[in-house]
Amino acid sequence: MNFDVLFDDFRKLRIAVVGDVMLDTYWWGKVDRISPEAPVPVIALDHKEYRIGGAGNVALNTVSLGAETTLFSVVGDDDDADMLLGLLQDQHVDTKYIIKSRSRITTNKIRVVSKSQQMLRVDSEVTHDIVSEDEEVLLSSFTSYVKRYQPAVVIFEDYDKGILTPTLIKGIIAVCKEHGVVTTVDPKRAHFFAYEGVDIFKPNLKEVREALHITAAEINEATLREIHAELHKVLQHKVSLITLSEKGVFFQKGSQSRILPAHLRNIADVSGAGDTVIAVASMVYAQTKDIRLMAGMANIAGGLVCEAVGTAAISREMLEKECHRLLGGNE
Repeated sequence: MNFDVLFDDFRKLRIAVVGDVMLDTYWWGKVDRISPEAPVPVIALDHKEYRIGGAGNVALNTVSLGAETTLFSVVGDDDDADMLLGLLQDQHVDTKYIIKSRSRITTNKIRVVSKSQQMLRVDSEVTHDIVSEDEEVLLSSFTSYVKRYQPAVVIFEDYDKGILTPTLIKGIIAVCKEHGVVTTVDPKRAHFFAYEGVDIFKPNLKEVREALHITAAEINEATLREIHAELHKVLQHKVSLITLSEKGVFFQKGSQSRILPAHLRNIADVSGAGDTVIAVASMVYAQTKDIRLMAGMANIAGGLVCEAVGTAAISREMLEKECHRLLGGNE
């Protein structure tokens, strides 16, 4: 694979990301004492930082690699939404299809951090399904978008916050099949088996264990092949891509399967790694249909972003450099 050409070709991709967007707020400070009021640390606040999370982080990753990216979601009609939409627009993510709804609040995850250690997290959110009116508007606007722009791939990023309802999932997949658009999903528990017929299904090992009620301690390639078969019975998907944390990733399509071990990294924070994995996997698959390359590059990318504290988009330059180093450069 000529990685220089591949990364240049990423700029030709048009991508839609559908799912739960959120604001990640970081309060950075120092801990010098314990509160006299309760046995808790006192944080002397230095500064606040706002980042894009959830499906928005997937969009950041695809934009970082050069793809034109449109985001479909529902947020609240509140100050957090204004902050989040402004951040997305600053990063050149198309937000015109994001709905502001008075029936919801914008998800905001506030993390209190001292010396790179998270001390506390406060979640401000609602997780019930979006109302039918918002569901209908999303599906209608998505259908119009696909007919007009013909994206290469649609990524479902599900965080169980209520945006991806079974009706919306089914409708979007049907539209994509009608127009020959690749579909990929990073699923969560509530609608784990709702994504019938997608091209790439990318859970992590914990999610698979819970969904299939697997209690066996040892997970090897034979076990993972059985897991793929069980998933395929329900989903009829093309590719399983299962992230295995520090053990790497497993992929299978048809009879082709393999575990790719993780590369040694200085892990600082695993938050957002799944967003990066599904973003890179989706782009590589849409461009090449090469599942071994897809899994290899996604595996590298997921490890790279774990070296940063908090959610962070993959660097094109760093990923390209590591692909040359670890996957053999131009072959």
